[in-house]
Amino acid sequence: MDEDNPFGVLEFLHWAHPWNHNKYTNPEDLLKAIALIRDAGIGWIRMDFLWEDIQPRNGESNFSRYDTIVELVYRSKINILGILNYTAPWASSTGKWNAPPKENKYFVEYAQSVITRYRSQISHWEVWNEPDSSIYWSAQDGLKGYCVLLKEVYNAAKAVNPSCTILNGGLANGAPSVRLLYKNGAQEYFDILNIHIFENPFYSYAPQAVASHISLAAEIMGNYDDTGKRIWVTETGCPGIPKGQESTAQWWLGENPDEEAQSRWVRTAFETLFSHVQVEKVFWAFFRDCQDHWHDGIDYLGLVRGDFSLKPSFEAYKRFIAQFRRI
Repeated sequence: MDEDNPFGVLEFLHWAHPWNHNKYTNPEDLLKAIALIRDAGIGWIRMDFLWEDIQPRNGESNFSRYDTIVELVYRSKINILGILNYTAPWASSTGKWNAPPKENKYFVEYAQSVITRYRSQISHWEVWNEPDSSIYWSAQDGLKGYCVLLKEVYNAAKAVNPSCTILNGGLANGAPSVRLLYKNGAQEYFDILNIHIFENPFYSYAPQAVASHISLAAEIMGNYDDTGKRIWVTETGCPGIPKGQESTAQWWLGENPDEEAQSRWVRTAFETLFSHVQVEKVFWAFFRDCQDHWHDGIDYLGLVRGDFSLKPSFEAYKRFIAQFRRI
């Protein structure tokens, strides 16, 4: 396993549910995705380990789906960044998946069981996803509740696997959220700062905006004497709309790029992000297009289409990886 490989991708390999159109119910599709990721030279897959899947009821555990995925990825010599999230309905403070748990101890026990089970195969774990977004953490309180949970999970994780690496949940809102993370006393409870950066490549200032997100985050880290930590950007990307789908509703940043514009943005985004000394790894979101999940351009963030045919962005990423690693 090459943990030094700086290139990653977000992919929903665990999706085998009606609400995601059973994206990876077919085992052959799992094998296709993993093989293409490996072929591109990508060294990391970021994926969820959904609490609801693993502990559908209090006192019950079912790891079968994840055991299969982890073994396939591990055998392919690709690293996993596992996301510990969201809330199982039976433990939710409101009954919804995106609400904080009614008692943190339930989430901590789930997290500890997952980290323990995959101790020999997975070394890096992320606690939640975008806890600064009301989409994924419905009880927004300036990250106060999340930072309490992060501290408890961090201590529990190190108790069962002292050598594991813990990332904060990827932050959606840039420097203001990084500042809240530190203000709430979470500095000692994540080993790598984790942020998400999206810009629309149609805007001329997009590369400068990407660079400024990193510079501002690094400045805050410096204010807290925490520059020894690395930064991982575990989501960056843009849509690549295929021919015939031009009428697709816009993504959240405006006009949808087509596949060629997406391909050009791959190189620009990665060059810009890796130009900062603290950035250690970058993950493109996503690997494969989705089927009418978001009902807008987000469905086309993939490097490959839903049928696994390659977009120009796949080839662009593969070329960039090969060139970067020769330097």
